[in-house]
Amino acid sequence: MVGTGNVVLDKSFCFAIRIVNVYKFLVKEHREHVLSKQLLRSGTSVGANANEAQAAQSKADFIAKMSIASKEARETEYWIRLLISTGYLDKKQHHVQTLLEESTEISKLLTSIVKTAQQKERK
Repeated sequence: MVGTGNVVLDKSFCFAIRIVNVYKFLVKEHREHVLSKQLLRSGTSVGANANEAQAAQSKADFIAKMSIASKEARETEYWIRLLISTGYLDKKQHHVQTLLEESTEISKLLTSIVKTAQQKERK
């Protein structure tokens, strides 16, 4: 999937891989199953919805799917922050910092795509 030439698809796929690895760490090292499952679902859903949007049947369908991807990215950021605040993840660790930054970046990117698509649809 990486190397598709589509920045959103590539970033969200790489992000999903990182989320899966964080999930495996949380389950193995902390025996944490509830919050980590939420993180896994939302974090992998970002790319799945962005990918599905590529085959949208209309501009409205594209906007709807990308909006879902954007919401899932924001939800993922929430779960990462909660896992940091509850001590399951250490924000001082570089990979945790970059995961949070990547989550924010993807969220902003998707929000921008949705806003641009909505503006174009109104014209």
